[in-house]
Amino acid sequence: MTQEIAVPPAPPTRVMIVDDHPMVAEGVQAILESFDDIEVVATLSDGPTAVAAVTGLTPDVILMDLNMPGLTGLSATEMILEKLPETRILILSMHDSPEYISTALSHGARGYILKDVPTEKIKEAIDGVMAGQRYLCTGAEARLDPATPDGREPLTSREQTVLLQLAQGKLNKEVAGALEISVRTVETHRKNIKRKLGISSTAGLTRYAMEHGMLQGTGRHF
Repeated sequence: MTQEIAVPPAPPTRVMIVDDHPMVAEGVQAILESFDDIEVVATLSDGPTAVAAVTGLTPDVILMDLNMPGLTGLSATEMILEKLPETRILILSMHDSPEYISTALSHGARGYILKDVPTEKIKEAIDGVMAGQRYLCTGAEARLDPATPDGREPLTSREQTVLLQLAQGKLNKEVAGALEISVRTVETHRKNIKRKLGISSTAGLTRYAMEHGMLQGTGRHF
């Protein structure tokens, strides 16, 4: 008789909540703590504290408010992704204008949830981004125009900068030195750029940059 080997359960998803409205933050925390596969590692009230704490807490997912004192959710998102590029950040906001939604996605957020969504949608969003998907709640998706003509997920401003460096023929180590980030961070950006653009080679990235006018004025000749 073959003995069955018990498979250990997957570790819970580590979630950080960043919102300066205590009632919202505490309500979301109470919702998430009802799920066995989620661990709320911190509930913080401002961006600077979140940026300072993220390296030590290493959350898998961050639920981030947009409008907070001291540092906006957009700025905090970019700063956190510079430290931990694999972190999935979900914007949790009351604003449903297309400008807010598209700007959040361009800053590196993996999704956008309106604060009036049913509670189960927050869990659905977390599961979605953990599976590598972009998540927009129904209200946000209805408000958002197509991000790009071909429907591709837009590159963040940092990813555009890394793409330009790579298209100029620089190695990961050289890009890391130029941008004062780690080689691992460059590798993560490179992987995300290729995924978003559907490009598998460095030559393809260079061709994309040329076709979109990114190399004009860089001194690179072809």
